[in-house]
Amino acid sequence: MKNIFLINDTVENKISYYHLALFLLVLPYDFFYSELVLISFGLHTFIHVKKQDFKNILTKPVVILISLYLLNLVAILYSTDKQEGIDLAIRQLGLLLFPVLFALSHLDFAKYRKQLICVFGFSCSITVLYLYFDALLTIFSFQLPLSSLFTVNFMNHNFSLPVGIHATYLSIYIAFSIIAFLWLLLNGQPVRQKWVYILAALILFAGLIQLSSRAAFIAFLIVVNGVFPLFLFKGRKRVQFFITTAVISVAVLVLIYSVDSFKTRYVSELKTDLTDKVKIIENTEPRLARWEAILELIKQSPFIGYGNGAETVLLKEKYFNKGLYISYLNEFNTHNQYLGVLLKTGMIGLLLLLFILYFGYATAVRNRDLLLLSFMIIITVVSLSENILDLNKGIFFYGFFFSLLLLQRKDEIKENGLRDIAETGNPGNNISV
Repeated sequence: MKNIFLINDTVENKISYYHLALFLLVLPYDFFYSELVLISFGLHTFIHVKKQDFKNILTKPVVILISLYLLNLVAILYSTDKQEGIDLAIRQLGLLLFPVLFALSHLDFAKYRKQLICVFGFSCSITVLYLYFDALLTIFSFQLPLSSLFTVNFMNHNFSLPVGIHATYLSIYIAFSIIAFLWLLLNGQPVRQKWVYILAALILFAGLIQLSSRAAFIAFLIVVNGVFPLFLFKGRKRVQFFITTAVISVAVLVLIYSVDSFKTRYVSELKTDLTDKVKIIENTEPRLARWEAILELIKQSPFIGYGNGAETVLLKEKYFNKGLYISYLNEFNTHNQYLGVLLKTGMIGLLLLLFILYFGYATAVRNRDLLLLSFMIIITVVSLSENILDLNKGIFFYGFFFSLLLLQRKDEIKENGLRDIAETGNPGNNISV
C-alpha cells in the first residue's frame, strides 16, 4: 500500500505522479479543485518538455483521441450559436489536454496506472462513506426511521447532492473502481491488502446501489458477468466463475425488486423512459419521446449536423413545438451521447466517435487489458443515456482514463497486462500496489 504514496522515481516524475494522484483524489468533488490540479500538471509538464517529446503527439493513439475535439472545433464554424460553441469547446478542453499532456509527460504511466487507479478507488470509497454519514446525520436530526435511508429521499441525485455531482457520473466512477479492486483481488494480493480491497469494494457497491444509476449498474453487470470470466479463466473455472457471479447478480436483482423505492427507480422508471406517451406521465417526460423529437431534427441535417453549440436553442424550440414543456423549461440536452454527436456533427461525427470506441475495444482485446475493456463498456453503455462528453465530470473521467489506459507502449502493456490465470490455476502475484 505504501507504493501508492511513496514512489521511487526522478523528482520530475514524482511531481507528475502526485499531481495525477491529487487530481483523482478530488475528482468526485467540486470541479474547481480538479481543474486547478490539471492546470498545475499542465504547467509542470510544459516546463520539463523537450523538443523531441512533441513527436509523441503525432502517434496514432493520441491523434485518434483528440480527433473528435478537433472536429468539434471545425463544427463551430457553421454553428448557429458560435458563442455557445466556443464555451462548449472550452469546457471540452479535457478531451484535448489529457492525451497531449500524457504524450508529453516523461512519467511511465504503465508503471503507475494501478497505483493511480487505486487512489481513485479509495477516494470514491471515502466519498461514499461521507454521503452515507451525511444521510444518516439527516435521518437522526429529523428523527426519521432508519428505513428512510432506502427511500427516494436518499437515493440517486438526493444521495449525491452533498458533494454536488450528478448521480450517474459518480456511479460510473464507483463502478470502475469496484471493477479495479475485484481485478486486483483476483490477481493475488497479500492478506492485509486483500481485506482492504474487499472492504472498499463493499462500500462502493453499497453506494452504487444507493445511487441507482441504471446505465452504470447495467455496465457493471456486463463486465462482472461477461468480461471477467472471459478474460480471467478458461474451461471449467470460467463456467464456475460465471455461475457464481450470475447467482450473486440475480440475488442482488431480487433484493432490488423487493424494496419498493429501488424497484420504482430500476424497473418502473425504466419502463417510463421507454414509452413515447407523454400524456400518461406525471411531472416528467420519457426520454424516448425526447429522442423521437431529436431524430426529427437530425433527419433535416444528417451528414454535418447543426454545428457545435447549436444544440440548446434547437432542442428548446423542438421541445416547445412538441409539447415537451418540462424538457423545454429545464433545457434538457439529448441525454444520449450518440444523438448529441449526430445533432452537432452529423454522420461524420458519429462515425468518428464509433471509430474511437472501436479502437479502444480493439486495443483492449488485442492486449487482453481488462481495465481498458471495462472502461470502454462503461462509456459505451452510459453514453446511451447521458451526454458524457458535454459535462465536466464526464469529460474529465473519459479524457483521463482513456489516455491513462490507452497511451502505453506495447511492451509496457504486455509486461503490466493481465496474465491468463487459467493456465496456471491461480491468479498469480504480478501486481504490487
